[in-house]
Amino acid sequence: MRLAVKIRHRLGNFLLDADFETSGGLVALFGRSGSGKTSIVNTIAGLIRPEHGRISIGDVTLVDTERNVFVPCHRRRIGYVFQESRLFPHLTVRQNLLYGRWFAPKSERREDFDAVVELLGIGGLLERWPAGLSGGEKQRVAIGRALLSSPRALLMDEPLASLDEARKEEILPYIERLRDHSRMPIVYVSHSIAEVTRLASTVVLLSEGKVVAVGPVSDVMQRLDLFPLTGRAEAGAIIEAVVERHDTEFGLTELCSRAGRWRLARLEVPVGARIRLRVRARDVILARSQPSDVSALNVMAGTVAEIRHGDGPIVDVRVNCNGENIIARITRYSLERLSLAPGAPVFALIKTVALDRRSLSGPIDEEPLGADLDDA
Repeated sequence: MRLAVKIRHRLGNFLLDADFETSGGLVALFGRSGSGKTSIVNTIAGLIRPEHGRISIGDVTLVDTERNVFVPCHRRRIGYVFQESRLFPHLTVRQNLLYGRWFAPKSERREDFDAVVELLGIGGLLERWPAGLSGGEKQRVAIGRALLSSPRALLMDEPLASLDEARKEEILPYIERLRDHSRMPIVYVSHSIAEVTRLASTVVLLSEGKVVAVGPVSDVMQRLDLFPLTGRAEAGAIIEAVVERHDTEFGLTELCSRAGRWRLARLEVPVGARIRLRVRARDVILARSQPSDVSALNVMAGTVAEIRHGDGPIVDVRVNCNGENIIARITRYSLERLSLAPGAPVFALIKTVALDRRSLSGPIDEEPLGADLDDA
C-alpha cells in the first residue's frame, strides 16, 4: 500500500519540509537527532497539523490543506509504537492486546489475534503482567497491540532506543518477520545505521528538516557524498548474498554474491536463503595485486569507481566488483602509494571476523534469522 507524504510546517525556528513516497515494506526515517524524524511521524499520526501539504495512505487522504482536509488522529487508524512500550500496568498481556483490537471496527478487523501472537512469539506471555516482562518482551507486546488495531500504517519511533544490546538482538528478528509478512507501510525512525541497513527496504535521509535522499537502502547508505550525514564511522556497503553451503569442518558459511564468494562464521540458516550483509568501509583493505598467504578469507576483485576526499588524511574509495559496490576507507598516503585512480584494478580484502552478527539481516522474504545465530 502506498504512503505519500508532502508537508511543510514551521515549529518555532525549525522548518520541516518533507516530500517522499513508499509502496509498502519498511521505510526508515534516518538522520541525526533534531533532523525532523519524529516530527514527520507525529504529522502522519495526526499529532501535528501541518501548515501546508498532503498525506495519503492508499486511496485514503489524511491531510490535504488545499481542500481543508484533516482527519483527527483517533480516526486515522494508525498504529504507533514508541520508544517505551506504554503498556497498561493494570492489564495482563492478553488484555493489553485486546485493548488494541477494540479500536478496530469488527467489519475492518484484518489481523487475527492468534496469528499476531504467533508472529511476535508472545504466546507464553499472555497471562503475565507488564511489570514482569523484559524490555524486549514489552516492545513485542506493544507492537502486537498496535497490529491488532488493524492499522492502515504502522509507525515505530526508535522502538529499540531504550533497550540494551541483548534486548535489541531479541526483538530485531521479530521486526524482520513483521517487515516480510505485512502488506501495510511501516515507518521506522532510527539514527542507527545497523538497524536501518538490517531492516529497511527504503531510506528517507533527513537533515535539518529536509529530505536529502530517498531510495533503496543499498543505494542511499553507500553513497560517498552522503557519508557526512549517514555517519562516517559505521558507513560502508550493503551486499545481497545467497547462502551456498556450510563448512562443518571449519564452522563457516559460504555466501555467493555478484561481488564474489564470502566466508563468515557459520549461520544457522538454510542453503538458498538470501542474506543482506553490511561491510563497513573501515574493515576493507585494498591491494593492487591479488594477495596470497593472507588470513583474510574474503578477497573480491574489482575496479576503482569513485574516490572521495574528506577533511584530513582519510579518503573513501568505491570499488565496483562485478556490478556490486564495496567501500574502503584508506589514507591519502595509501591512495598515492598504490597509485589509485578511477578505473584502476584492485582487490578488496575483508576479514571474516569483521562480519559480525550486527552486520547481517535475516533471510529476506523468508523466515527470519533465529537466535542461534548469536552463537556463530
